[in-house]
Amino acid sequence: MQKKQNVIVSKEMLIPFILVTSLFALWGFANAVTDPMVQAFKKVLELSNSQAAWVQMAFYGGYFCMALPAAMFMRKYSYKIGILIGLGLYAAGALLFYPAAVTEQFWFFCLGLYILTFGLAFLETAANPYALAMGSKETATQRLNLAQAFNPVGLIAGLFVAQQFVLKNLQSDDVSDFSALDEVSKTLIKTSDLLVIRDPYVILGLVILGVFVLFLVNKMPQSKEEGGMPNISETFAVLFKNRKYTLGVLAQVLYVGAQIMCWTYIYQYAEAIHMDSVTAGYYQMGAFIIFTIGRAVGTYLLKFVSSGKLLMYFALLAMLFVIGTIFIKGVFGLYSLVGVSFCMSLMFPTIYGIALRDLTEEQSKVGSAGLVMAIVGGALMPKLQGEIIDIGGNGVADVSILSVPEVNISFILPLLCFTYIAWYGRKVFSSYDNEYK
Repeated sequence: MQKKQNVIVSKEMLIPFILVTSLFALWGFANAVTDPMVQAFKKVLELSNSQAAWVQMAFYGGYFCMALPAAMFMRKYSYKIGILIGLGLYAAGALLFYPAAVTEQFWFFCLGLYILTFGLAFLETAANPYALAMGSKETATQRLNLAQAFNPVGLIAGLFVAQQFVLKNLQSDDVSDFSALDEVSKTLIKTSDLLVIRDPYVILGLVILGVFVLFLVNKMPQSKEEGGMPNISETFAVLFKNRKYTLGVLAQVLYVGAQIMCWTYIYQYAEAIHMDSVTAGYYQMGAFIIFTIGRAVGTYLLKFVSSGKLLMYFALLAMLFVIGTIFIKGVFGLYSLVGVSFCMSLMFPTIYGIALRDLTEEQSKVGSAGLVMAIVGGALMPKLQGEIIDIGGNGVADVSILSVPEVNISFILPLLCFTYIAWYGRKVFSSYDNEYK
């Protein structure tokens, strides 16, 4: 009996688990292909850093708005139906890039991203607790880390597409002073570049429609708890009283904010040391590879180290890397920024697993919504970091603060985020982890 409990995924759940795991790669792709678009739109549409950050505001704001409705829907219906709706919205938002490129309106692209992430909210609200529920509670955090290990595969694929098929083909990036061109030349380049940005999203939308069909024709298990569905107000009351959960939601807000800041502003950090966007993309690719390695290492270490303690260790190491990012100038500071990704790899699924660990399946559906809504940190904090970078103007190194460019000092925000996460891991370890030894 003990041996069966230690199995991460049983044979009868293997195929459903593989299908659900594929979703982690799909939203990883969307995340990675969108991050470089902040820099792309900034160049093509002549935006400031804070204006270009509306890309992330739209992308991650969609999570916040749709996560709770998605959870309410899945309380009544099934994970499979929720996944199908999520895939449909994902495809619709991606395909909206076609008319957006025709109109050449920035708000239209943001609308497409907003609807796309309605779909991602459904997928994440379903897939994360579904993965947790596909086996015993003792191995739930390991199982979610295993599923999340495929998220970086999507990240690497998305960045490869963004780098090779978007950034390399942007004519505006080849012009030393795009804003100085005459209006006719700028219009021709803008039209061409917006088509380049459009194409990967339209192709992605068509691929997602194919995945929709795959889920439609396959059977997915749906467990039901005995005693019927609990009252929603009672579920909220249980969640609000659970400090491990409520503090975990805040930890997730700050983690996602830190992750998106560290990945999005790699390009601005590289710009400050006179590195072009394509070369900066290779560093982001390195960050994703290190993130993938870190996820594998973290999943393995969870067999021997409690989740709270390991989360604390990774957050403390992340703080050291961010301090290096701020105060080490030049390419070595960029190396330090890339190194943060190793530390971040463990955080999302571990916080997720800790926060939902004591909840029933029905409570987890609603609790999952709160953790997915926490992704709004990826909308708010990059915007705030963009404001810091714009202190001296639209450049990234217009003024120096503490003898470093403003883009360096803006990474004080991720540093504060990791400080709280380290504290949360310490609290979990000291207060709760002993219950699971």
